[in-house]
Amino acid sequence: MNNRKENYKTLSKIQDELKFLTKSEIRLEILNCLNQAPYTVKEIVDITGMTYSSVSSNVNKLEKNNNIYKKDNKFQIDYLTKIYFENIVNFKRSLEIITNFEEFWNKHNINKIDYESVKNLTDLYNSELVESTSIDIYKTYNTIKTQMINSKRIEAVFPYLHPDYPKLIENELRNGARIDLIINDAIYKDLILTIEDDLRRESMKNGNLTVKSVKAPLNIYLTICDDEMSLGLFKNDDSFDQNRILISSNEKSVDWGHKLFDHIKNNI
Repeated sequence: MNNRKENYKTLSKIQDELKFLTKSEIRLEILNCLNQAPYTVKEIVDITGMTYSSVSSNVNKLEKNNNIYKKDNKFQIDYLTKIYFENIVNFKRSLEIITNFEEFWNKHNINKIDYESVKNLTDLYNSELVESTSIDIYKTYNTIKTQMINSKRIEAVFPYLHPDYPKLIENELRNGARIDLIINDAIYKDLILTIEDDLRRESMKNGNLTVKSVKAPLNIYLTICDDEMSLGLFKNDDSFDQNRILISSNEKSVDWGHKLFDHIKNNI
């Protein structure tokens, strides 16, 4: 019973703290500055463009609430407040990723995205949604094709066979690319065995081509080509959505893609 009361008090304290911090955009902006480095009030004003009176007033409130402290004439963020602030930012970014790309996530199957990847969804914050249009119906595919051409390292989950994939893969192998594929058994013959025999055998022998073929439906599209990644999802009716993909060349996004690829490869 006492533990329950203590847990409730702790939770209540955290809620009050988060409410105080998020109630003011000015406070969040100040914390954003101090999360980078210690600053004086004047330096915060110069960086943010906010009025001196607004910054000064909220710095005083933050200091009084023990969120920041003064050292060597500059304000620094308290360690616990730093944790609160970074979690607030991550939560805000997660919401933005979902709302900004609502057409991508809504009514789509994300079961192949593991818990860790979902938890780190903020790594996709700087991604771009590419959508096919009535004027450019091949926009998503052409984006994928452009990423693959002249890549030196390709990791890909292909849940379906596009007619151009065999020739694309063959050309990149001829150019010395290292390719790691996860595909469905149903497309193995038409994708892999159509690559020129000597090239395929030599590439598999020297490790430039590795293929993991599985019986289970993959229900996700993923490529990481050098420093670019793209992600495609299946709809809830199990049909692949060829009209939209999420792409990014941001380092965190590409690393997110690598980790998801490794998870699928090791757990499929």
